Amino acid sequence: MKMRGNVSDNSSSSINRFPMLNLVDCFLRISAIPLSIAAIWLTVTNQEDNSDYGKLKFSNLTGLKYMVCISGICAGYAFIAAVSSWLRFLVTKAWLFFISDQIVAYLMVTSGAAVLEILYLAYNGDQQVTWSETCSTYGKFCSRIKIAFVLHAVALGCFIILAVISAFRFFSMFDPPSVSSNKEEEEGRT
Repeated sequence: MKMRGNVSDNSSSSINRFPMLNLVDCFLRISAIPLSIAAIWLTVTNQEDNSDYGKLKFSNLTGLKYMVCISGICAGYAFIAAVSSWLRFLVTKAWLFFISDQIVAYLMVTSGAAVLEILYLAYNGDQQVTWSETCSTYGKFCSRIKIAFVLHAVALGCFIILAVISAFRFFSMFDPPSVSSNKEEEEGRT
């Protein structure tokens, strides 16, 4: 792979060639912030008391604590990235956005999977290990976690699209591989 000309010139020209892409990028980053904060708020304030089984709160479940942590990272990164995407000296660092968008998207996938597992077990239980479903007992808790998961999934969708955009920006700095004909290859060998 060859890089086209001066990397910083090419990176900023790639960004300037698609001004609508800048708006979509900024909109998605800004959208991920309230989605993540709402998921955090719903999860952290979620608790339900049952006279038979006791009090259930988010801190009882490690997967929910992990989602809160990752959602906080996502919101913080989205804010910093939205602000820095308009700063000229950072816009030319396409590789920085490419790597960090990928990392945040993957972290969000893992935390979403943890919460989805909790929801599955809460609604269905696991009869082989004698876990009964708990959502009939803690219905409000389960409903709020489900809403938090949906908000987290929408924020993840924003970051998947951002990862594609940042990959496009990063890889548009490189020339496509050249395909040479057989005649040119034979001449090069002799």
